[in-house]
Amino acid sequence: MGIRLLGLFLCLFAPMLAARPISYSGGSTLMGFSNSMQDSIYYHYSPSYRYSVGIEVVNDKYTDQNYVYGRSTYLLDRQNTQHSQRNVYLQAGVSSHGLNHHFVGIHGDWETRRWFSGFGLKHVQNKSVQYSETFLQLGVAPYLGDYGDLHTWLMLKSKKDTRLLGWSTYPVLKFFKGNLLLEVGYDPKLEWDSHLMYRF
Repeated sequence: MGIRLLGLFLCLFAPMLAARPISYSGGSTLMGFSNSMQDSIYYHYSPSYRYSVGIEVVNDKYTDQNYVYGRSTYLLDRQNTQHSQRNVYLQAGVSSHGLNHHFVGIHGDWETRRWFSGFGLKHVQNKSVQYSETFLQLGVAPYLGDYGDLHTWLMLKSKKDTRLLGWSTYPVLKFFKGNLLLEVGYDPKLEWDSHLMYRF
C-alpha cells in the first residue's frame, strides 16, 4: 500500500519533478478509449514539456458506474538516439468517488521509424474491485512515410485483465497523420479495443 501511495504522490505532484509529457509545452490532447470493460474520454494539458495533468470521464461497464479521474502523467526516462527513441512514463489518478478509488501505472515504448514495441502495467483499486491490466505490443510499419504523410503500423497486442481469464492476443491497426491518431484492435473475448487521439 505504501509503494502505491508513493507512486500516486509522485505522479500527482509531477510538476515538481523533471520529466516530459506526451504533448509539447502549452499543448493539449483529447483522447477517447473504448473496449469491453469501459469507455472513457480523457483531456490533458501540458503546462511545460515536463508533465501533463488532466481529467478523464469514465463509463465503467464492469461495475456499471460513471466517475471522473483527476490524472497526471510524468516521464520517468527518455533516451533519443540517431535512429530510435525510448520513453518510460508514470501515471496516476484519483476518482470522484474518493481517495480509495485510484490507479497507478507505468508504461513505455521503444521505436524506430520501422519497428515499435510497448508495454503497460496499471493497478486499479475501488470500493467494489481491485484489479490489474497488463499489455505488451509489437509493431512494424509496412512503409516509411515522410513528415505529414499518413503513417500506418501493423501490430500485435497481448493483454491481461485480472478480472478476466488469461491473456488475449489480437491484431491492431494504428494510423496517424499530423495531430490525429487512431488505433483499433479486435479480439472475440474483449471485442473492440480502440483509441482515438487528437493533439492541439
